[in-house]
Amino acid sequence: MSLPVAHIDKLAFGGNGVCRIDGKVCFVPFSCPGDELSLRITADKKSYCTASIASIITPSPSRTAPECSLFSACGGCSWQHISYPVQLQQKRQILAEALWRGGSVPADMIDDVVPAPHQYGYRNRLQFKVSARNGNLRIGFYRQGSHQVEDAACGCPIAAPVINQVLGCCRAVLHSYPDVQSVSQISIDAGDNGVVVIIRQSGTVTSKKREYFIDRSGDFGPCTGLFLKTDNHSDCEKLWGSDHISYRMNRADPNQMPLELTYPPGGFAQVHQLQNVAMLSVIRRLGAFTTVEDLLDLYCGNGNFSLPLAAEVASVFGIEGNADSIRAAEKNQKLNNVANARFICDDVTAGVLCLADEGRRFDAVLLDPPRSGAADAISGIVRLQPDKIIYVSCDPSTLARDCGLLGGYGYTVVKTVPIDMFPQTYHLESVTLLRRS
Repeated sequence: MSLPVAHIDKLAFGGNGVCRIDGKVCFVPFSCPGDELSLRITADKKSYCTASIASIITPSPSRTAPECSLFSACGGCSWQHISYPVQLQQKRQILAEALWRGGSVPADMIDDVVPAPHQYGYRNRLQFKVSARNGNLRIGFYRQGSHQVEDAACGCPIAAPVINQVLGCCRAVLHSYPDVQSVSQISIDAGDNGVVVIIRQSGTVTSKKREYFIDRSGDFGPCTGLFLKTDNHSDCEKLWGSDHISYRMNRADPNQMPLELTYPPGGFAQVHQLQNVAMLSVIRRLGAFTTVEDLLDLYCGNGNFSLPLAAEVASVFGIEGNADSIRAAEKNQKLNNVANARFICDDVTAGVLCLADEGRRFDAVLLDPPRSGAADAISGIVRLQPDKIIYVSCDPSTLARDCGLLGGYGYTVVKTVPIDMFPQTYHLESVTLLRRS
């Protein structure tokens, strides 16, 4: 039986190439726009099918050599075989198609993607999976579609170099750790003040286990803090060193010193700091804030955007459901002497409704929700009557849905700026400005 031949037209959110076979949409992992491929059907559904590449008949001119030896095996990056300009072009197209389908947003409202200055070596936070069976220690990432650990013996090409350096040190320390079978994950965060490692393991952390890592503190290279976390406990136990990670965010006035922001080990922060700064710049440009405006920051985290923007508005009010993040925001407020900000720990939907019930009004709302979006909070947000909404999103489909919902309340998309926070992957951040009609 002959194998179907197809031409890859574009890429889809999720990373797969898209073609048509007998009129049906087909998704092909690790393909590239412009490829002519012989395919092997792997699943045939009612409205679509999936296929693997049997052979590349004519490779796309946009194909490039992946830098990682684990590419296609590791479940992380999916676009290392695609040239960077095409990655950017495809990300914009994915976002444009989603916004048109879900929010009727014309493509000319979407800017070109803000490119990353470095396509490799950019991630400042990574979680490495650990497997130790029959004396074989493997530290890396899950194989695609499984829980089998692919060993990243040479580190990860998209990780900041210092993370790979510390990972090598952790590998050497764990090789002689008596209870290495209990270790399931190593998290490494690199900030401006150093590198913090969290070792996660099952079972009870005994004094003997603590003493092992404390005695080996000099063997972790440039690591500046070590924590242990057990599967049955949400908090991290500090063994030695720094108890926070810090990074800098620019003020509007380039002549002023940047703010120093911190977050606790295990807490949330953006994984690409240079693009985090770029995103703040886009928010400033689209928001065009004035010193008479009251700004509401939803899903505010550790004050990542609130605190740098505070000097540009009359007041900032932040809501975040994670208590550790709110503690970090309040700490950062004091650290940077920000007087016009207030933070509360609350479910965002409930917090917004409470503000609306109190008769509060905000000139601008900034929100950076999780991947699931902010649909539940939208009815409360519009009751606050903001003139403008700045929506930071990491998921085109939920952004599109929420823009459609906001459109029903009279808010129109003025501009969307995509930002490439995750080169070599299909993931994309964006900042969208909506104004009340």
